[in-house]
Amino acid sequence: MHDVPMMEHPGGHAQHGPHAKAFRWPVRIYYEDTDAGGVVYYANYLKYMERARTEYLRAHGFELPALVDEQGVLFVVRGVEIEYLKPARLNDMLDVTLELTDHGRSQIGLCQQVMRGHVVLSRARVRAVCVDAQTLRPVRIPHLVRERLIPKGSE
Repeated sequence: MHDVPMMEHPGGHAQHGPHAKAFRWPVRIYYEDTDAGGVVYYANYLKYMERARTEYLRAHGFELPALVDEQGVLFVVRGVEIEYLKPARLNDMLDVTLELTDHGRSQIGLCQQVMRGHVVLSRARVRAVCVDAQTLRPVRIPHLVRERLIPKGSE
């Protein structure tokens, strides 16, 4: 696995990486998302990040079932390093961001953040691997997928 440095955010403000502007997906916090203390249960941040990754693929023209049917691949999470910085609470309106930080033959590195306004509540490094939908073995990211997801000039 490549080392992807955790993006630092002095003062809790979002910064953008070397590529395009971060993809954003809105999330509202409901009662079901909170724990007995009235804050978002820690594992739910991973769910919000998963939704943002799914919507990121959709925004680039890849519905998950079609990715499997047409390209014969899917992306699986190989690893996550997450930090919880500040709590989210009932009825908060959040944004989950995603930026591609690096890529290889069959892997992509992502930086994801959960934010309330400009305040970073949680951030994670995510390593996703492209795998054959049948064998679940790593495969090269298909050309069409690379073309749409990976910025020109970063090959």
